[in-house]
Amino acid sequence: MDGMVDVIIGVIAGVLFASLVAALLVRGGRSRRAGRLLPPDERRRPDDLRLKLGEKPGEEDRGSATATLPGTSDSIAVEVEEAGKPPAALEAPEPSAGRLVRLRSRLARSNTAVGKGLLGLLSRDKLDEDTWEEIEEVLLTSDLGIGPTQELVEALRTRTRVLGTRTPEDLRALLKEELLKLVDPDLDRTVRSLRTDGEGPAVVLVAGVNGVGKTTTTGKLARVLIADGRSVVLGAADTFRAAAADQLETWGDRVGATTVRGAEGADPASVAFEAVRKAKDLGVDTALIDTAGRLHTKTGLMDELGKVKRVVEKHGPVDEVLLVLDATTGQNGLVQARVFREVVDITGIALTKLDGTAKGGIVVAVQRELGVPVKLVGLGEGADDLAPFDPAAFVDALVGI
Repeated sequence: MDGMVDVIIGVIAGVLFASLVAALLVRGGRSRRAGRLLPPDERRRPDDLRLKLGEKPGEEDRGSATATLPGTSDSIAVEVEEAGKPPAALEAPEPSAGRLVRLRSRLARSNTAVGKGLLGLLSRDKLDEDTWEEIEEVLLTSDLGIGPTQELVEALRTRTRVLGTRTPEDLRALLKEELLKLVDPDLDRTVRSLRTDGEGPAVVLVAGVNGVGKTTTTGKLARVLIADGRSVVLGAADTFRAAAADQLETWGDRVGATTVRGAEGADPASVAFEAVRKAKDLGVDTALIDTAGRLHTKTGLMDELGKVKRVVEKHGPVDEVLLVLDATTGQNGLVQARVFREVVDITGIALTKLDGTAKGGIVVAVQRELGVPVKLVGLGEGADDLAPFDPAAFVDALVGI
């Protein structure tokens, strides 16, 4: 009897133990589900991550790490944020080839004072000194600059004397030829968006004061590069202007470019450094860095820009430094250009708002001032209205061809 009781007690104990284990297993499964341990096909992929610097991470979707700039003891807070919503459909930028030809009508409308004005003066029956002074005045008011104006007037004087009779077609061809010489079609206007040694991304710094359309130009340039088959990482190193990083990230999201950004007021050089490192990690072609565009606290704009370039060069050489200038500012833009040239080696010019001015001569003037080519021109507010500069199409627009 006692043996039977022992057996029954043992069975009951075994059942209770098994029930307890089952309950613990069920609870553990629920805890794991509550802890977001999702099946592999439901987990967020690494390419859904966006790298951000200097922002306070949330409790659920962000992790953090630190990095140190080479040769310094400065630690940089690096945070990774998972995208909280599915990516929107990406836009397909318009191919860059032929953009300036498409936009030529806008350029022609805004520069009629140059082309039509000169053609009207050159068509006069008598080209006396008063007429040549008027021609010179038209060229100077187009922001061509004193030196190029004198060269062009002298060339036109000589050519019209040799030409003798002057039909409208002859004058237009003559003017086009002489203007094209000044613009210089032989300059290399390629934006260096591929590293020539094949190691790491090409680094492109975009500089300029606030108000010239610098951040917008950076975003539009990303579209140009992507349209030409490049992959791009954007660096929002203009951390002193509150909306700059948001604006640049919006441009990047539209075409699938990763954006590296920092909190407002973060060290611009740190953001630029991390952008290039991210571009290396992702194996992309181009790291495109939007730099600060105004004075901030006790540190001058030029000091900040120089620091950004030096820190980025710890990864390797900077391949391109584009200076963004507002074409409507004319000769004032040349003053800005001189200051920037003293700090960094400018390799090319991006002229914005060229459609809103009758002063197309600034193209020649700024090239003469810096000794570098105009590589890009902005001719409208549209996303694809930034065009690689085509000297022949530009001159055609000026003279109304």
